[in-house]
Amino acid sequence: MLRYTKIALVTAALATAGAMAFAAKSTDNDAIAAAQAKVSLTQAIAVAEQHAGGKASRAEYEKNKTGWAYDIEVISGAKVFDVQVDGDKGTIISSREDKAEHDDGDDKAD
Repeated sequence: MLRYTKIALVTAALATAGAMAFAAKSTDNDAIAAAQAKVSLTQAIAVAEQHAGGKASRAEYEKNKTGWAYDIEVISGAKVFDVQVDGDKGTIISSREDKAEHDDGDDKAD
């Protein structure tokens, strides 16, 4: 029984190490990309809130057509805005009023 336990532990350790190596090399891994961003999440939220004149209710770091950017939902009065902030420059890429269900529709589920 001890032999099977050792084999299971070694297999689990190898699988974990392999998964970590794959995640470290993957450019689609949001957590790794966010850690490498030149602009912090806090800075991006401040830029978006100032631009839209409200408070952020949701923020994500995701890859879009132009590269990695923060997608921030800002509530200003009765309006909701989807603001994208460049992850390297901290500038506004786009900003639009979200008239549908206060979701940008890009996510599978909010």
